[in-house]
Amino acid sequence: MEDNRKRISNSTLTSLCDEFKKNNRIDNSKYEQYEVKRGLRNPDGSGVVAGLTMICNVHGYVMNEGEKSPVEGRLIYRGIDIRDIVDGCANENRFGFEETVWLLLFGTLPTKEQLQGFCELLSECRELPPYFAEDMIIKAPSPNIMNKLARSVLALYSYDDQADDITMENMLRQSIELIAMLPTIMAYAYQVKRRHYDKESMYFHPMMPGLCTAETILHTIRANTEFTVEEARLLDLCLMLHAEHGGGNNSTFAARVLSSSGTDTYSAIAAAIGSLKGPRHGGANIKVLEMLDYIKEGVRDWEDEDEIVAFLTRLINHEAGDCSGLVYGMGHAVYTQSDPRAMILKEAAHGLVDSKGLGDEFHLLEKVEKLTPGVFAAVKGVNKAMCANVDMYSGLVYRTLGIHEDLYTPLFAVARMAGWCAHRIEETMTGARIIRPAYKALALPQKYLPMGERG
Repeated sequence: MEDNRKRISNSTLTSLCDEFKKNNRIDNSKYEQYEVKRGLRNPDGSGVVAGLTMICNVHGYVMNEGEKSPVEGRLIYRGIDIRDIVDGCANENRFGFEETVWLLLFGTLPTKEQLQGFCELLSECRELPPYFAEDMIIKAPSPNIMNKLARSVLALYSYDDQADDITMENMLRQSIELIAMLPTIMAYAYQVKRRHYDKESMYFHPMMPGLCTAETILHTIRANTEFTVEEARLLDLCLMLHAEHGGGNNSTFAARVLSSSGTDTYSAIAAAIGSLKGPRHGGANIKVLEMLDYIKEGVRDWEDEDEIVAFLTRLINHEAGDCSGLVYGMGHAVYTQSDPRAMILKEAAHGLVDSKGLGDEFHLLEKVEKLTPGVFAAVKGVNKAMCANVDMYSGLVYRTLGIHEDLYTPLFAVARMAGWCAHRIEETMTGARIIRPAYKALALPQKYLPMGERG
């Protein structure tokens, strides 16, 4: 379809940007002068305490006589270490995401009967409202699946007769329905994107009752609907590890900020999805794979650590890769010595990556993880604890599962919906005050001038 809208010319945009820059510069020294905690971070990098939660604890350091001391990372859902949850499900040879969702929402592990009933409830709620897919997704394709997830969640408001009801009962209903439906929305959005933008065939498979979330995803995004138990369990593990990460991560905090205003569930969750879309948050695993491709091109011998060190040095010096100066997948706001999610995922992926012919890439990422802290210290002159985060390996795991890059961040959203909803309910029920931090105003006084007196 031809777009006849009048576009703003480049020269006009340049002029407008120059005008903005003239009047909107804030010197970095001002942040120190007024002790502004940029990014709601303390000077040592730790987060400003902005609230209380019963849902999750992200533990990556201890404070010792006023200094931050590195420790092994721990991720704790409702008082239970994530590794114990993962190991418990593995030992009993069953999927774990649905149990994790129950734990995050309700605060305790489900009984066998509760879990079975909850899995059946999620399965029943996966179908979208009548004609929703046709009207909201198929007729309005998006080049970015995250954008379509956010728009679809907002659109669900119009299909809910109790959309603005913020009682616990109603928010819980909305939460369960959103957790169940988001994989379906993702699958539809992906197929429509393939057809409209990639000029490939799209295929819609009917929902299969009785499948868990990981199985449902693989069933709906693959042309032949086929998958192995091993593949489904690895995806299930990814969903468990991404389901929650404390109230301070950017997307969850966005959901809590909107919830504190008393707005509806769909608005709060759409804001969280918009936050997660950003490459500094949920989009980082795609950047890791882009970086990996740069390294594969720039390093002839993947076993030569000296050659890898030389390339990493160029990355950090803004001389290679995307010239951002970042080694994607390394470092975290909380974790110092280790990210438990990265460790668990790396352990679980070993066998499958080798069988899929991606073992060399996997081992190259391991070398990047091993060598980057030393290179960073040498280049920056700062010796600080630095570990690989979950993004270092999650993208390669998805590639191993044959999942297209378009779905990497949407899969993160599918998993994190559980945490977002738990935090939304907690904020609405216990916060009792709108979140409203302060900003120091720096604009100098100026007089209002009549039009004829302006330069």
